[in-house]
Amino acid sequence: MINIPVIITLIVAYLLGNISPSIILGKKYGIDIKSQGSGNAGTTNALRVLGRKAGIITFAGDVMKGVVAVLLGRYVGGETIAMACGLLAFGGHVWPIFFRFKGGKGAATAVGVITAINPVMGIVVALVVVVIVLITRRISVASIICSLLFPFMANLYNPDYLWWSLIMAVIILYKHKENINRLMKGEEPKMNFKK
Repeated sequence: MINIPVIITLIVAYLLGNISPSIILGKKYGIDIKSQGSGNAGTTNALRVLGRKAGIITFAGDVMKGVVAVLLGRYVGGETIAMACGLLAFGGHVWPIFFRFKGGKGAATAVGVITAINPVMGIVVALVVVVIVLITRRISVASIICSLLFPFMANLYNPDYLWWSLIMAVIILYKHKENINRLMKGEEPKMNFKK
C-alpha cells in the first residue's frame, strides 16, 4: 500500500535541501555566489565571498536543513524514514532542482543529519571540524576527514546507519575532488580568520 504521508515527507525533505542560504544572501548583496570564488553554494565560498556573518548564517542554515528533515521523517515514519529524509535533504543540497542541480558540497547538511540522528555523533563531528579548521585553516580538510569519520562512527553506534553514512561520505569526497587535488599539490588556500 502506498503511504501518501511518507511520500509527501520524503519530497518535502528533498525540497528542504534545496533552500540555499548562500544563494539567498548573495542575492541580498547583489552577488551571484555561483559565479564568484569557487562557484560553490556552500559555507566556505559564502565565507570568502560574502564575509564571516554570511558564512556563519550559511553554515547554520545548511545544518538546520539536515536536522529538520530527519526530525520530520522520524515524526512521520520512524527511524528508517528519518534516515531516508536526511539523505534526501543532503541530496537536495548537493543537487537542488531549483538551482539547476548545482548546490553545495554537502558537508554542513551532513553534520545536521548526523546530529539529528544521534546528537553525540554530531557533537564529536563538530568538535573534530573545529579542531581541524583551527589547525589547518582549511574547511575542506575538515570536511574530507569528517566524511571518512562518518561511516565508522555510524557503524559503531548502529550498524543500520552504515549505508546512509557511506553514501554521504562518498558524495562529499567526490564533491571535494578538486580540493583534494589542490591539497596534494600544496595549492589549497587557507582561511584568514582575521578578515
